[in-house]
Amino acid sequence: MLAGQAQKEAWVNEAFARIDGLLHCSVEGERADPPPSPANGEAWVIATGATGAWAGKDAMIAARQADNWLYIEGKDGMRLYDKSTGQERLFATTWVTPVIPMEPTGGSVVDVEARAVLAELILALRVSGVFPRP
Repeated sequence: MLAGQAQKEAWVNEAFARIDGLLHCSVEGERADPPPSPANGEAWVIATGATGAWAGKDAMIAARQADNWLYIEGKDGMRLYDKSTGQERLFATTWVTPVIPMEPTGGSVVDVEARAVLAELILALRVSGVFPRP
């Protein structure tokens, strides 16, 4: 705050609302339109092609605070927990989640399948932020 700043409480309240929305951030899921009856404290990842009050806010977090939407832009390296999938999501230009690798089945040359699964696993761990990106 600056000395003599008008409506200091508005700036402080906005900062607290953002902290509340981001500290131990979890979202209900991802959707392109606001839910019909959102509860205060709810947060969502805004999907591509957003509509209604969320139009033009793709990939942002919409956090419901004091019966209003607070929009928070993702920053590279940010993480959150998605309640709908039970997964952690990583922001890297957009929100990403690792894809579960396919398990090898059948075949007489297990080495080729095993290598393919290991490559998928490494990619999934990179997407989740466990391994660094190449």
